Amino acid sequence: MSGHDHGHGHGCCGCEGEHEPAERGLEYGLYQRIDLAKLQCLNESRDGDGKLVFKPWELRLERGKFVESDADEELLFNIPFTGSVKLKGVIISGEDDESHPAEIRLFKNIPQMSFDDTGREPEQAFRLNRDPLAQQEYPTKIARFSNVQHLSIHVSKNFGSESTRVYYIGLRGEFTQAHRHEVTICTYEATANPADHKVESIIPQTNFIS
Repeated sequence: MSGHDHGHGHGCCGCEGEHEPAERGLEYGLYQRIDLAKLQCLNESRDGDGKLVFKPWELRLERGKFVESDADEELLFNIPFTGSVKLKGVIISGEDDESHPAEIRLFKNIPQMSFDDTGREPEQAFRLNRDPLAQQEYPTKIARFSNVQHLSIHVSKNFGSESTRVYYIGLRGEFTQAHRHEVTICTYEATANPADHKVESIIPQTNFIS
């Protein structure tokens, strides 16, 4: 429902100037932070096609690469990131016909999610408009998507076709690299100088590192 609320004002984006697409292209760079080797798309008609829809902004209108559903209209994307993401917006684009997704449901941090798991309450759901030109963003409730290592997108229905076709999924947000190296450094600093007179004041500080 919230998708409709934000859709009405979207048409004015074009009046912000011709520089806007380039800026949006930078904003929609999270596809580079996806661990594509581990990405899954359930119910895709051809293995591996689900990975093809996560592509650069400037290729969003390309029609040669897409994913189509198999047994019915549903698709389920399991998207692991290489760090932590604060997700701010989603664009999903398909054909300008009944095969275009009509509803998506977003879940976070449920690796290996299956269709059996989609009965649970999503973090957020959107009713979609047909968007063959990939122009409409659906803004997320950022407080719910501030620490996402894994995102699942459930395409639960389309506009009436037996199968669903998706050309592009864009993800906008902020990315933070995994912090393993920082923890290592902190541990090293806490133990590097055991003869140091200040070692007692250094060690307790590690209690704050978790």
